Amino acid sequence: MRKPRAATAAAAHAQVQSETAAQRHLKDYLSCLTHERRLSAHTAANYRRDVESLIELAGASTLDHLQAHHIRRFVAQLHGRGLDGRSIARMLSAWRGLYRFLARERGFKANPCVGIRAPKAAKLLPHALSPDDAGRLMAIDEDSALALRDKAMFELFYSSGLRLAELTGLALGDLDAQDGTVRVTGKGGKTRVVPVGRQALNAVAAWLDARAALARNGETALFLARQGTRLGARAVQQRLKHWAAQLGLDRSLHPHVLRHSFATHVLQSSGDLRAVQEMLGHASISTTQVYTQLDFQHLAKVYDAAHPRAHRKGK
Repeated sequence: MRKPRAATAAAAHAQVQSETAAQRHLKDYLSCLTHERRLSAHTAANYRRDVESLIELAGASTLDHLQAHHIRRFVAQLHGRGLDGRSIARMLSAWRGLYRFLARERGFKANPCVGIRAPKAAKLLPHALSPDDAGRLMAIDEDSALALRDKAMFELFYSSGLRLAELTGLALGDLDAQDGTVRVTGKGGKTRVVPVGRQALNAVAAWLDARAALARNGETALFLARQGTRLGARAVQQRLKHWAAQLGLDRSLHPHVLRHSFATHVLQSSGDLRAVQEMLGHASISTTQVYTQLDFQHLAKVYDAAHPRAHRKGK
């Protein structure tokens, strides 16, 4: 039996109204993240996608009517679509944050995401270059302005363990060549000062000589595109892939590998987990501890190669 046209129109109108309210809540939440918590545009875009997934899963249900059993069903649906535990955990984090905001600013009574866990994800260790491969990447032997810029970027990445957004956000005044340090603004707008190695300082100095002829008037960014304006993250990724191919390295190399390589090599040499945590800008030591597993793998390889009884031959 078909529903009366008026009832169908009313239901459609109600759904549009709920979607409009949800979108308005999302807009206000993103504004809070951007202006109050000072999250980067990239991070805010991730939050947008995650909350839009919640709105899509909710369908005609309004956000204030969702309960824990709804969220569990959404998690099961996402897992059924092939999303891994790590991606779902990130989504749940964004949803919990949204409901905390709505409780504070819109009077929502409950957070249905509290206590909901994502499926366990396989623990993936970050990939790191060997010291030899890291050295090969730094051996760019060209004197064009772009080659000097790229060499300086990669040296600074590897020397100081920067995130991609931290590198592209650097201004001329952030580097102190005399002290051998660089001031970076990390996640949540937190600032830290990290050391810069001699070879990275030399590479940046060579780039600065070439930069002067490239920069537009008033441009303060440390690293510039061909047009003389601030270099973007996508361009850095492309240049790294270009040089990886040129130098016979893995063509899928991405900028974060240089940060992982920095952390792994410093930890292997020093064993000082707290120092590595501070240099990476991790809020929690547990985030840095993933590199202890990498370090153990390195030690296990050395043991297997060097210990006379590491491998016992069968009789």
